Amino acid sequence: MPDPLYLSLWFPDFSGPEMLPHAFAILQQFPFSAQRPGITHFALHPVSWNEATVLERRFPLGIDPGQAALLAAETVHEDYAYVFEGSWDLWTPDLTKESWVLEPALVKFIVQGEEFDDRAYQQTGHVEVDFGPDSFFLQPETSLSEQTSEKIRENVAKLVEFSKNVEKNSGTSARLLWSESEESLAQKLIARLQRVQ
Repeated sequence: MPDPLYLSLWFPDFSGPEMLPHAFAILQQFPFSAQRPGITHFALHPVSWNEATVLERRFPLGIDPGQAALLAAETVHEDYAYVFEGSWDLWTPDLTKESWVLEPALVKFIVQGEEFDDRAYQQTGHVEVDFGPDSFFLQPETSLSEQTSEKIRENVAKLVEFSKNVEKNSGTSARLLWSESEESLAQKLIARLQRVQ
């Protein structure tokens, strides 16, 4: 059963005026999909996840991350969360499971003000990047071969590169790659890839 995979990021200063510049710095590091570029959805959540959104916009053709950050900057509140959606291209097996294709995979960037949802950022980060299911990086339903191993490694390399670039270029003070599973992604990868050796 795939588990959702997250990257949580904390910053030394995430007060109102600092929130969106940090979020934009993260979005600038993201390798957006060539097939589905830019931010394709934006939502603004007041107070907690239990409240209805006060703004939602879809961008079928995608907009530049800078434009998305400017849209969010019109309503900066420390008790709001800002959700940006975009995609990156990851290797996935085709329907035959015999060849591989680069396909857009959805990623959510969840920016939480420090007063949002009873200070939820303390657990999940000022910015939480939701990469979707870890199956993109494990391919558990695909028989393990040299080609499968290579595509898994390429997907993981993209994840690692993004994480390193965020650490180097966004001013983050702490980061954590995690899933809801008791095993870390690294443990799962080692177990999966050792079978091909």
